[in-house]
Amino acid sequence: MSEFISTEERQNTIVSLLLRQGRLSVAEIVERFGVSEATARRDLESLAEQGKIQRVHGGALPGRQAPPEAPLLQREKEQFFEKQRIGQAAAALVNDGESVFLASGTTTLEVARHLRARQNLTVITNSLPVMNALANLPGITLVGIGGLLRQSELSFVGHIAEQAIAELRADKVILGVHALSLEHGLSSDYLPETLTDRAILRAGKQAILVADHTKFETTSTAFIAPVGSIHHLVTDSAAPAGFVRALREMGMTVTLV
Repeated sequence: MSEFISTEERQNTIVSLLLRQGRLSVAEIVERFGVSEATARRDLESLAEQGKIQRVHGGALPGRQAPPEAPLLQREKEQFFEKQRIGQAAAALVNDGESVFLASGTTTLEVARHLRARQNLTVITNSLPVMNALANLPGITLVGIGGLLRQSELSFVGHIAEQAIAELRADKVILGVHALSLEHGLSSDYLPETLTDRAILRAGKQAILVADHTKFETTSTAFIAPVGSIHHLVTDSAAPAGFVRALREMGMTVTLV
């Protein structure tokens, strides 16, 4: 069978089989595709590097499922120093005189804290903590998006928020994510917020994702957008090298801090 399909087709089939049956052994790959054990292992290593599967002894499992997202105030201390560095680097991508949409989340809040000294900057946000961080600053025009308050995230979501966001445009959108996978894109564990996140992505000319390494090679319940919707990723140096390489090969700019 290996003579009749390409490596890419074989690897795509392996991913599909894993999603259906939950586990796949090297021996099963050898038998199904008529390839050597060395080829089967190379396929699995390649897919694991791309974040599409989880490599285990003797075979593979589907890509990791992200754990449920804890409330914002609880998450603020997780990967604290990484988030500080990511926030500073992402803020450096914003120029005075621009407009930027800051979505909700602990890492985007760090971006906001590094924008406080800016001049002639317009910040649009649906995040209550970001609003509080940037209120009453002479160099910043703050546009707050209302709607249904998601208590755990302290963010405004839902139909009212989405209608307001649709009326706005920003030079840049900066957002975080609960899970990011090459195969399944950006995903969240909170279904009602996905349409709000999509509206935010559409509001900007350039989409910048801020996320620490723990978010990668994972998937969650609700699909938000494909990986290709992001232009620039700012993350920490512990991000998996194969995953970063795959993103760059797709044309994404990746900044490691």
